Amino acid sequence: MALPDKDTLASMMGLVPQLSALGIELCEMDKARAKMRLPWADRLVAYADSGVMAGGAVFTLLDSVLGTAVFSALPSLVPVATLDLRVDYLKPATPGRDLFASAHCYKLTRQVAFVRGVAFHDTEDSPIAHATASFILNRPSSQEASSEQETAEKDSMKKDQA
Repeated sequence: MALPDKDTLASMMGLVPQLSALGIELCEMDKARAKMRLPWADRLVAYADSGVMAGGAVFTLLDSVLGTAVFSALPSLVPVATLDLRVDYLKPATPGRDLFASAHCYKLTRQVAFVRGVAFHDTEDSPIAHATASFILNRPSSQEASSEQETAEKDSMKKDQA
């Protein structure tokens, strides 16, 4: 399956209840890179007296942008899952301000993708949090790929005959 474009992927994100509930938006997607936005909202505040966004919301934003960077690095859409994710919280997010996150998939192997990213307000040079992760790639085995190719070819031939 071919990799979806930015708008299609943004629509797919809307089907994930957690991302919808948080309001996470896909801003940019390019070869091995992605950027997302998490709008500030009262419901995302960890402690009412501080106004600081909850760490779990920041974690979800980073996990999502890192995974999207992996998708944008692949030649075709395959299922991926977070294998390992480390987030270093460097400073609290500023109350009342939207949060952005960007990520870069810097290494792909046959089964694992390696990614790093940051969460920030204005620029990546002043991060709120830094993240590194690895994602497992659920690529079909060569035998499964051959079977899928044969099925696709048969379906195509049936359409041509109809």
